[in-house]
Amino acid sequence: MSKQKEELEHRLKLRNIKLSDFEDIKDIMTSIYRNQGMGWTKDEFKNQIKAFPAGQICIEDNGKVVAVAMSLIVDYSKYGDTHTYDQITGFGKFDTHDDNGDTLYGTDVFVDKEYRGLRLGRRLYDARKELCENLNLRSIIAGGRIPGYNKYADQMTPRKYIELVKNKEIFDPVLSFQLANEFHVRKVITKYLPEDVDSRAYATLLEWINIYYEKDEKLIGNQKTIVRLGLVQWKMRRFANVDDLMQQVEFFVDTISNYKSDFCLFPEFFNAPLLAEFNDMEASEAIRNLSEFTEEILDRMRDLALSYNVNIIAGSMPEYDGKKLRNVSYLCRRDGTMDKQYKLHITPDEQAYWGLQGGNGIRVFDTDAGRIGILICYDVEFPELGRILAEQEMDILFVPFWTDTKNAFLRVSTCAKARAIENECYVAITGSVGNLPKVENMDIQHSQAAIYSPSDFSFPHDATVAEASLNTETTIVADVDLDLLTKLRKAGSVRNLEQRRLDLYSIHWKKKR
Repeated sequence: MSKQKEELEHRLKLRNIKLSDFEDIKDIMTSIYRNQGMGWTKDEFKNQIKAFPAGQICIEDNGKVVAVAMSLIVDYSKYGDTHTYDQITGFGKFDTHDDNGDTLYGTDVFVDKEYRGLRLGRRLYDARKELCENLNLRSIIAGGRIPGYNKYADQMTPRKYIELVKNKEIFDPVLSFQLANEFHVRKVITKYLPEDVDSRAYATLLEWINIYYEKDEKLIGNQKTIVRLGLVQWKMRRFANVDDLMQQVEFFVDTISNYKSDFCLFPEFFNAPLLAEFNDMEASEAIRNLSEFTEEILDRMRDLALSYNVNIIAGSMPEYDGKKLRNVSYLCRRDGTMDKQYKLHITPDEQAYWGLQGGNGIRVFDTDAGRIGILICYDVEFPELGRILAEQEMDILFVPFWTDTKNAFLRVSTCAKARAIENECYVAITGSVGNLPKVENMDIQHSQAAIYSPSDFSFPHDATVAEASLNTETTIVADVDLDLLTKLRKAGSVRNLEQRRLDLYSIHWKKKR
């Protein structure tokens, strides 16, 4: 290799700053800040390294420092949003650094002019974010210069200038870069750096939120982030009585529990085989008689959730109070508590045969393995419901269904996958297979249980985590990572929830839940 080629070849290295780097860094500061008096003295530089060596980061090229990022940790509540640069840095001495603080405060980032265009600033920002995450700090905050404002100060306020920079109508060499690196502007600060003539002493208070921050991490009993889902693809068969039915239910709960699952999902109307006992009645009378078994089955489901240490979504069963017949899914938590979700939308067939009526409320349920929603079969075909649950920070949507034909199944499964993608959540669906010759209106079944995910790099390419064999009695067990949802919502290729045009449209629930 020729000497000239060696001189042109970059050898970039990201590392922590050393005291011996001062002269290189001083040259860069002098070039960038000119006569604004904003560079560090050697004593200040020495104190900064001593106070928080891990927070002082640089990139060297062939042994020469060419880019720098400096920071400290502070207890941000001591300073608030109206601080000045001198206050939060201790006039450059960094004696405000607090190892027990909650915020990584960025004090400076600069790149040698000859190295502009190599995206070295982005590398430094990524290193800062990594440091923030590894130290379990709440966020990164920085006071950002707006050097381009000097050209527009006579035409507009700093607030208007920032708005135009956000909309890419104006380019600011500092703010545009920070916005592109996922920082948001909390407010405008006045007299932040009085000597910053180009910014007219204004600054933006910028923040990047650490989505992995754990405030009070416990040794045991933490909220789970990797959640194991177990789905039962249930075969409709003749059961002589409730004991016979529950023996099969317990078999599946036991199986799912053996795999250390957090949830066990059963299908809609999994207890329908008991309708055979009432086959000589009208369909509407038969299902009202079936509802008399619901309380006993529910009590036994709750006992199974406790004894097998698994949260059970008990498919759905009919509930009749003497006036209204409704279809309800029960959540039996493994701590012994219960909740329920009514089916809201009733199909024409269900109304005509049985006289079912829809419920009037919907909500997200807290569990020890995430926030969940339940939509029974037809309800998942209404996108408004999934969005309402997503706005309540749902992580997993469970959809127990019953479908008789392939086209009916495809309506449910296609809509379920859409709910996962558009609401940035996981969706688990399961139904029944087999035949019930002596049960009117429930005689044939079609199902393929599945777990769907959003569609982005961290998820399966087809948005399908797992899928059961078609029309076969079986189970599927799979893990879902809730942290990936958090990452997707803040840094995904697209952000369906964050980027909704709420200035143009919104969804409002009219009834009290």
